[in-house]
Amino acid sequence: MEVIAVLELLKACAQAIAEALGDLDDWGLAGTTEGQHWSDLAADAAALEVLAPAGVGILSEESGLRDPGRRIVVIIDPLDGSTNAARRLPWYATSLCAVDADGPLAAVVVNQATGVTYEATRGGGARRDGRTISVSSATELGQALVVVNGLPDRHWGWAQYRSLGAAALDLCAVADGSVDGYVDCSPDGLGLWDYSGGMLVLSEAGGVVADLRQEPLLELSTDCRRSLVAASTAQLQGALARARSGEPVL
Repeated sequence: MEVIAVLELLKACAQAIAEALGDLDDWGLAGTTEGQHWSDLAADAAALEVLAPAGVGILSEESGLRDPGRRIVVIIDPLDGSTNAARRLPWYATSLCAVDADGPLAAVVVNQATGVTYEATRGGGARRDGRTISVSSATELGQALVVVNGLPDRHWGWAQYRSLGAAALDLCAVADGSVDGYVDCSPDGLGLWDYSGGMLVLSEAGGVVADLRQEPLLELSTDCRRSLVAASTAQLQGALARARSGEPVL
């Protein structure tokens, strides 16, 4: 499957989820697994209807891993930020990343509240609604606007910070220069589905993404969890990583 065809498959999947969500009456907790909403289940069902016949493997937050031996595996968070969605806070997304033997190949992240669409292909750059995007030039923590997931242990010396609640969109916000950095401060880290799509978008936009402990970011497993530190530049990413590790903030 050519990369353009892969990208179109991911977009078709995101569109199917948008249509499923548009018909949804109950966005509350489903009472199935902890934190799972009816919107998660509806989004996952719509995604599987598109992806399963396409001959790709699938790793979904909601339904797990199937056909991992396929040449292309699609990592999907059908609805990243489902709590935001339930509260009608317009910051929730479908995140998709297709990977092959060489790593991330194509990604699509769609804000399902607004329709804003991010996409990237390996070596092909990143785009927001079809326009090429790039990261900010921020290098100093004291001048940076940083998004956090979870609760930081202290003030790290940033200019300002935000906690927005959808990792995929948070990483894309770094990619298009809306913010300068992103740090996961949660005790358990992020799942692969949370960050893989945004990771490729950000990398192709010129940003830097790494795990706090330098673990590989791509491991096709439902158990893969990483503490991401991402930024527009290597200098800022390093400063954020040192702060996240508990080193003194200069």
